[in-house]
Amino acid sequence: MAEVDPQPKDSSTASTQSTTPISPPPPPPPAPKKISTNFRDVFAFSGPAPETINGRLAMLGFVSALGIEIASGRDLFSQLASGGVPLFLGSAFVLTLASLIPMFNGVSTESKSQAIMSARAEMWNGRFAMLGLVALAFTEYLKGGPLIS
Repeated sequence: MAEVDPQPKDSSTASTQSTTPISPPPPPPPAPKKISTNFRDVFAFSGPAPETINGRLAMLGFVSALGIEIASGRDLFSQLASGGVPLFLGSAFVLTLASLIPMFNGVSTESKSQAIMSARAEMWNGRFAMLGLVALAFTEYLKGGPLIS
């Protein structure tokens, strides 16, 4: 007795089925760059702390100096002579601590960057603020008074 094959072999269905190649899964995202929290690495010449902290202080100083100059008509040197040094030192201390705590915890400025508020934009704004603060002081020294009268 001949056995009956439960599934007939149809050559037409085998030729119409196409095999789609399975694409490999995408590669995993790169591992985040390991940030050193060593004191010497953070404060190295090419480390994250010096330019970040100086830029932030320069941005604060430039905006504050111009704001007080517009409001009171006093130049940068008279602002410093009339009690501005303790305010500068206090704000420098607070901003330095606020900048160093994340750095010593291994958080980089690049990891917190967004589309507009990026670490690169902050770095360039800090550089321009440093130049602007020096230019403001030099111009007021040569002029002998406030830039904005």
